[in-house]
Amino acid sequence: MARVRRPSAEEWYDRDLVELPPELRWREWILRVEAVIFASPTPVDREILARVVGGACNLDALIDDIQHELADRPYELVKVAGGWQHRTRARMAGAVRASGLVDSKGLDLSEQEGLVLMATAYSSR
Repeated sequence: MARVRRPSAEEWYDRDLVELPPELRWREWILRVEAVIFASPTPVDREILARVVGGACNLDALIDDIQHELADRPYELVKVAGGWQHRTRARMAGAVRASGLVDSKGLDLSEQEGLVLMATAYSSR
């Protein structure tokens, strides 16, 4: 009995969404990119985002639209470490600290450790 070959996820995943009207296609691409970024514990680079959207998708315009949509939200989409990541807005830091979900003490560095950290950050610019 011959075994039927199943298509890989790469083969069946419709990046271009050609069956959708342009406005619905754009919305679906936005949802996909946001979902991938949200699910990742690290910044997501352009190559990874390109895996979930079609070749016709302008990733820069898509990111701009997402950032615009998040303008009134307590979090934002930022470019960091060569990729994109959702981050809580700085003005919400007090609420996050008050929740008790994060350690509000920060780093407890000696003066010497602080100087080493500062020098390292300066030299890596």
